[in-house]
Parts: sequence; structure tokens; C-alpha cells
Amino acid sequence: MSRNRPATRAGRQHAGFTYLALMILVAILALATSATVTLGSIAQRRQAELRLLEVGDLYRQAITSYLNSSPGGNRRYPGSLNDLLKDPRYPGVRRHLRQLYPDPITGKKEWGVVPAPGGGIMAVHSLSEAKPIKIAGFEAENQLFEGKLRYSEWAFGALAMPAAAGVAPGAGGGGVPGANPAGLSPQGAGSVPAQTPALFPGQVPAQVPGSLPPQTPTPSPGQSRAPTASPTMPTR
Repeated sequence: MSRNRPATRAGRQHAGFTYLALMILVAILALATSATVTLGSIAQRRQAELRLLEVGDLYRQAITSYLNSSPGGNRRYPGSLNDLLKDPRYPGVRRHLRQLYPDPITGKKEWGVVPAPGGGIMAVHSLSEAKPIKIAGFEAENQLFEGKLRYSEWAFGALAMPAAAGVAPGAGGGGVPGANPAGLSPQGAGSVPAQTPALFPGQVPAQVPGSLPPQTPTPSPGQSRAPTASPTMPTR
């Protein structure tokens, strides 16, 4: 009996090492699986993020098209997203959006909306409060998304309007809060800062009607005045 005890003890030790190695292997496999799932979820989030930018741009273009095609110069934002599928202001079927796309982040058809001052929808945004992966390097039309902490802060609103026709006050004229979606200058809707025309060498600027003629500058003290030609008397 005593001779079998060392062999039994060695077998138990071997079984213990085997069990420990198996547990380590299981832990390594679990970590690898978890890392793979995490990488997969990040990749899926990036794909959903890119899709959100694409779908949001479609809504932005549709809202801009609805606003810019307002009949009779009475510019209005759509009253609902369904108005983008069939414009109720026209007798026939006039579409600004092919279909109501779902939110790629939440997977639902519900969108958050930014109401216009005079009524209607001026922008849409995701209802997700998750933190975006992309926080920089946006395109020009999405520069306002820089540094945003939630997808719900990515508002896709109407872009520039024609300079010839501004939005009447109270008719939903405006943009995403904190933005200048119409790209207007501070002088007013559709205005362009006045430019001073360049003059060619020797060209004299034209005098504006009603303005005073250009004055000859008075020489400062100590500065010699340019000699003026005295009239010559005819000789007899």
C-alpha cells in the first residue's frame, strides 16, 4: 500500500497542473472572444455612423429642396417628414425624398426634429444619446459636429437658400441653433459685402451722383506746393 502512495500523489499533482492549464486556456479564449466582439461592435458602430451621415444628408437635401421650391415666394419648411414624400403644396406628386429612412444608430424610424421659428421642421437629428466615435475630420457641411458628445447633437438642417429671395419673418426662416445654415453675410439675407472695384493704372474713380468732387489735399507745413503755371499774356 505504501508503494502506491507516491504514484497516486504524482498523479494528483499532474491532474492539478492539467486543470490549471485548462483554466488558463479558457481564460485566454474568453479574453480573445471578448476582444473580437468589442472590435466587431466598434466596426459596426463606425458603419452605422457613416450611414447616419449619409442618411442625414439625404434629409438635409430634402428639407432644402422643400424650402427652395415654395410656390409664390412664401417660403415654408415642411410641416412633417411625410411632406417630403409628397409635397402637399402641389396638386401632383412632387417628391423631395424617396422614402423615410430609419435612424441607423437606433434602427428606428423615429427622428428628433428641430422646429422652425415660424412652424415646420428645419432639421432632423438622431435620438441616440450614445457618444460618437467620430469627433473630428468632418466635411464642410458637417463642421458643426466637431467635438459633439452625443449623436443627438448631429442636426441635419437646410443649407443655403437663393440670394434673390429671403425667408420672410415668421415663415420658418432660420437654421440649426448656433449655425448659419444659409451662409448669409451679417449685412442681411442674401447680401454680399460691397467690393471696391480695382482701378487700372491712370484710371480715375467715377464720381457718385450727389457726392462732392475730389478735393486737392492741403500741403502740410514745410511742404512746398507744386508750382502752378501762370497764364501767358498775348504779345502785341
